[in-house]
Amino acid sequence: MRVALLAALLAGGASVFAFAPFGLFPLAFASLAVLAWLLGRAGCWRQGFALGFAWGFGAFIGGVSWLYVALERYGGMPIPLAALAIALFCAYLALYPALAGGVFVALRRRLGLAHGLVQAVLFGALWLLAEWLRGVVFTGFPWLAIGYSQTPPSPLGGWLAVVGVYGVGGLVAFLAALVASAASAVRAWRAVLAAVVVLAAGAGLQGRPWTQPVGEPLEVALVQTNFAQSLKWDPDHFADVLQVNLDLVREQFGRPAPPAITVLPETTLPTLLERLPAGYLAVLAQLAREAGGDLVLGVFRRDEAGRIYNAAMSLGRAPEQHYAKQHLVPFGEYSPPLFGWFYRLVDIPMADQTRGAPDQPPMLIDGQRVAINICYEDLFGAELIRALPQATLMLNLSNLAWYGDSLAQPQHLQIARVRALETGRPMLRATNTGMTALVQPDGRVAGVLPEFERGVLRVQVQGFNGMTPYARWGDGLALIVALLVIAALPLSRRRV
Repeated sequence: MRVALLAALLAGGASVFAFAPFGLFPLAFASLAVLAWLLGRAGCWRQGFALGFAWGFGAFIGGVSWLYVALERYGGMPIPLAALAIALFCAYLALYPALAGGVFVALRRRLGLAHGLVQAVLFGALWLLAEWLRGVVFTGFPWLAIGYSQTPPSPLGGWLAVVGVYGVGGLVAFLAALVASAASAVRAWRAVLAAVVVLAAGAGLQGRPWTQPVGEPLEVALVQTNFAQSLKWDPDHFADVLQVNLDLVREQFGRPAPPAITVLPETTLPTLLERLPAGYLAVLAQLAREAGGDLVLGVFRRDEAGRIYNAAMSLGRAPEQHYAKQHLVPFGEYSPPLFGWFYRLVDIPMADQTRGAPDQPPMLIDGQRVAINICYEDLFGAELIRALPQATLMLNLSNLAWYGDSLAQPQHLQIARVRALETGRPMLRATNTGMTALVQPDGRVAGVLPEFERGVLRVQVQGFNGMTPYARWGDGLALIVALLVIAALPLSRRRV
């Protein structure tokens, strides 16, 4: 069993290379095939649980340990405590593949399922449900859901517009289990045929135009300010931060052909709006109006009741508009119940925030309806589609400087690619340190700035309307199919 656990741990760690920046998407199938093969030989649900946990711990400790940078380098947590916190968090995340593994072994043994098509379907359904649970329990943390690894050129990328990232994760697990069981299947040709159908359908769906262009293309300037996190909140550098933001806006709107929209990243002004120097926002608004354009920027604002929001606002030709972040980061933007002690160990600015309303309309700018999401929010596809079909463009403002030079930036850009495919809308990204980019509705990155460099990405972007199947049904279609599969298993005791 120790050898099996080590194999599962290493397979989980290898899965990280299926995601950006490495992009070796076939490794997702190979990694889960190893786990499925080990589960097929487990003698009881406890062994299945342990194998799933080992796989998950390897995947998460390798894939999201960049969270350590935020806790230790910028949060001031002592090194041993930061390392322990990350290990415990990864152990919590590993409970979800552990749950899938334990239930898989229990049902396989109870129903007498042999290696083959039915067993692969069960594994895919359970994996889908486990990843969905990880994305919703305790507000969710779906980072590294296996479906994120299947952006084009993966043939499964076409399925993202239909069943979303969790559905594609279920398909990856299904195909991986087919690989693991094909050698011992009585009728292996069935497994091969099923795999060919799933992959061919996904490849065919990639060319399906679910949405249509609307309106005229817009010239957009996406600004990457590149402020080090340690300097952004330093009072001695506050005036410099404000001046750099002002200079970048003035440069864009002062050009002979100014952009229709200039975008500054999340919390680009690191203080509450009421604490800005008098007239600062008025100068920004005047620059935008005189150029006949609009400025969108990340700010902190406080309402009449004293509640603080991580927000975005627009200034310029259109009437002033606001958006408040709806899905906050636990421990970074608010304290979950019973965890007040955590903030005695770290120093995180603006860590007591309030959620924005769930039904905020898109911003109407230059004939396009722009749905804003801030940083971590674009992990939650089912929440972003609430802005559809009204929204014609998606815009993400982020600040990943908290995580240093790590896998967080390319992984986050890949998440944006999935959201573009799910919604059939372009996803614009303006970030502090990277990766500032334009993602087209087909998931293609049409332009991106180098990380950790100050710069401006000028792009032409076309709005889109219409609805993908995922935009209509959300995760419901994939979840219903998974639950029906599991419910139907007792009807199929025949070995395959």
